[in-house]
Amino acid sequence: MQFLQPPGWSTPKGYANGVAAKGTLVFVGGQIGWNGDQVFESDDFIAQTKQALQNVNAVLACAGAGPEHMVRMTWYITDRDEYNARLRELGSVYREVMGKCFPAMTCVEVSRLVEARAKVEIEVTAVVPD
Repeated sequence: MQFLQPPGWSTPKGYANGVAAKGTLVFVGGQIGWNGDQVFESDDFIAQTKQALQNVNAVLACAGAGPEHMVRMTWYITDRDEYNARLRELGSVYREVMGKCFPAMTCVEVSRLVEARAKVEIEVTAVVPD
């Protein structure tokens, strides 16, 4: 895997500008903050994010992958202001679950998600080297 950083650009914090990789592609559909029984245990943004990240890891594991194989991550959030206000907590939970693996990332505020209680949905593309 090669992280792509154009010359002269400031180093991004918490994500990569781009990633190049070869191997088996793994696509993780949007994971939200409910458990494996599709039950929300919390309406808190950080708790839901932690659960969604754990769900991503569970799906990655089915392909013999882990956070270190992620090349792209897309976040859909319902409240940009809460996201920005809680970045310190968010970063701590992210590192706890995903480690220091920072793929190319996009974060988009949406008006709502399909599941009414969901505050975050995360999808991932990973590449497991041959």
